[in-house]
Amino acid sequence: MAIKIAPLVAVLCSSLLSGVLFSFPLASATPYASMAGNSSRIVELAAQISSNVAQLQGQLSAQDLPSPSFNENFNASYPANVTHLRDSLLDATAELHELLLDPLLVLFKFASISNLAIIDAVARYKIPDMIPPGGRMSFEEIGEKIGLETNVIRRFLRSAMAMHILEEPEPGMVGHTSISRFLANPAINGWAEFEGRDTWPASTRIVDALQKWPNSQQPNETAWVLANNGKTVQDVIATEPERAQRFINGRSAIDYVPGYNMSLLSTAYDWASLGAAKIVHVGGAMGQAAIELTKNFPDITVIVQDSKAMMGGGQLVPEDLKGRVLFEEGGLFVPQNETVPVYFFRLAFRGLGDQFAQQILKAQIPALQPGVKLLIQDVVMPEQNVVPLWKERTQRSVDMALQVFGNGRERYLDEWKALFAAADERFVLEKVHVPTDSLLDIIEVTWKG
Repeated sequence: MAIKIAPLVAVLCSSLLSGVLFSFPLASATPYASMAGNSSRIVELAAQISSNVAQLQGQLSAQDLPSPSFNENFNASYPANVTHLRDSLLDATAELHELLLDPLLVLFKFASISNLAIIDAVARYKIPDMIPPGGRMSFEEIGEKIGLETNVIRRFLRSAMAMHILEEPEPGMVGHTSISRFLANPAINGWAEFEGRDTWPASTRIVDALQKWPNSQQPNETAWVLANNGKTVQDVIATEPERAQRFINGRSAIDYVPGYNMSLLSTAYDWASLGAAKIVHVGGAMGQAAIELTKNFPDITVIVQDSKAMMGGGQLVPEDLKGRVLFEEGGLFVPQNETVPVYFFRLAFRGLGDQFAQQILKAQIPALQPGVKLLIQDVVMPEQNVVPLWKERTQRSVDMALQVFGNGRERYLDEWKALFAAADERFVLEKVHVPTDSLLDIIEVTWKG
């Protein structure tokens, strides 16, 4: 998540799988799977890169858009009609790079702990905040501000520069790149600090947790618990305010992940087809999703259910929407008491093992009427070689992080179907909506009671 970039836009086709309409990207002329066995693969990749770069630059020039750059003012936002070229280039350049490395260096590329330590240092010392936009500071000046000797700060910052975080426009001077400017965003800086100080120590215990608690789905039998003296994430949030704030900062950064932004919710599903519907958003926090929906669909009313602490008194709701964004104390595991035609869940299931995810579904049953919808905005994991490799790597990295925190996971289509059936066979998965601009699908479930 180094630069804020446009989400994936793939060409979609529809396939009927086990009675469920599901959309997958069409195969491109160059498959996403590696062809490393071909002795001329590097020549093929070079030709593909050259052709795609020419096409990409042509499209950008035609639309009067800047070419990709590490210049601090560059905003990596790409139009929809070039995304397939970008996908192809990201995969091809990565494959070429990794083909030309020795095996040890490929392993080092993916295993380098020092890179995260460098990012943590840049974030924790708030170095991007020190340098004004368009300005420069010397290594000595930065060292004086944070109490480190010049040789120490130079060592760290030149390592960051090797990753295009900051630059040295002239000897001894430090300036911004687009990535360091992005790190100056408080939410992103908070995420980077959370990753370095909290996520990484827990991630090193994943295999230890697997060996200690094989196949566990319990939230108190995780890598996080091993790394935090027996405390779950909830325990840490409740007892350690500083770390709780880092966790909140890390969560808030999700809106900057390409394809996860809340603004994409309105186009992820045909909300207008619901008419003058009342929707319950279970676990809706401070109403961010409710605000997005009601401001774009004037016939919709949303009841946000969560704990008082999470709802924050509805302080985010604009005055003109307060009659259509309502708050009610409740939560994911609290028996449902509102009878409405639609219940909405956003990223509510991924952090939980199946038995706890089933509890959320079962908690809704007391209020459900035949034909009501459950709309679940979440990830349906792709099979191998279906999406670009750069995207797949990101998705699988996020999937492993979910295991660290609470033994949650991203689910494949068959796992979603099994989850609904295990909760109650009257939950029927009707369709998975795959938006063209969002990385989060909408899973449409009907209650057949």
